[in-house]
Amino acid sequence: MSLPDRRLLLVHAHPDDESIGNGITMARYVAEGAHVTLVTCTLGDLGEILVPELEHLAADRDDALGAHRAGELAAAMAELGVTDHRVLGGAGRFRDSGMKWGDDGHATAADEVDPRSFWNADLLEASDLLVEIIREVRPQVVVAYDTFGGYGHPDHVQAHRVAHYAVDLAAARSHRPDLGEAWDVAKIYWGAMSASRMREGIRMMRESGAEGIEGFDPDNLPPFMVEDDQLDAVIEAPEHTDAKLAAMRAHASQITPDGMFFAMGVDLAKIAWGTEHYRLVKGVRGPVGESGLEEDLFAGL
Repeated sequence: MSLPDRRLLLVHAHPDDESIGNGITMARYVAEGAHVTLVTCTLGDLGEILVPELEHLAADRDDALGAHRAGELAAAMAELGVTDHRVLGGAGRFRDSGMKWGDDGHATAADEVDPRSFWNADLLEASDLLVEIIREVRPQVVVAYDTFGGYGHPDHVQAHRVAHYAVDLAAARSHRPDLGEAWDVAKIYWGAMSASRMREGIRMMRESGAEGIEGFDPDNLPPFMVEDDQLDAVIEAPEHTDAKLAAMRAHASQITPDGMFFAMGVDLAKIAWGTEHYRLVKGVRGPVGESGLEEDLFAGL
């Protein structure tokens, strides 16, 4: 298979995670001719259903939410122009693990977790499924979650573990040669949310009178926000904001149209959602731009 010179692979836990966290990045690189591969580890079978007419899809009723969200994911990828999107091991291989909120306000594993869940997956088995994709696509850059999965969801944490283990194994020539020729990923980034940008966005939304931001305090941000001195790269492409928001709307069972994502005008949306930040955790930092950060995830390659 002939692929473009630049290749980016993203590993996410559930449908919608990719559009919220990396929609701008994906749309930009597709537009620039890079090959973008999305790997989604589960179909989000236990996601909270926000549309009353879809409540029958819930796990305790028809248990068909995963299949429905697969359709939402395909629609979202069409909005971003991503043609290579896969479910790890195929649809249904790993089930959404669910979660609960801990006393510390962070997500954590539920008291009872289905044996088929991604959280219970054998790490080597799941990683080898990703090794095969890495060796096929041969990405220079991989985007994954941090060690806490952003906010503690067990599937996000497991996706982090699988992504990093698979990158290591994919580079080992003696590991599973049947899965393809060894490939060493040059750079790994963790997606990050800029604390300063979030503070600015909340204040601007308040000043504009936007609704849907109740409970968001610019002076008391969630712990998964990252201060600027810990950021390494920024992708700023406000011209792709409409595509990102369209992709998010495609995940209609999970994202309400009157929520904070859409509670602002076009100009504010471009400021709030037209920029995505990253931390570099493998590889050498490339040249920086006027922002003081890398402005291209392929910088230095």
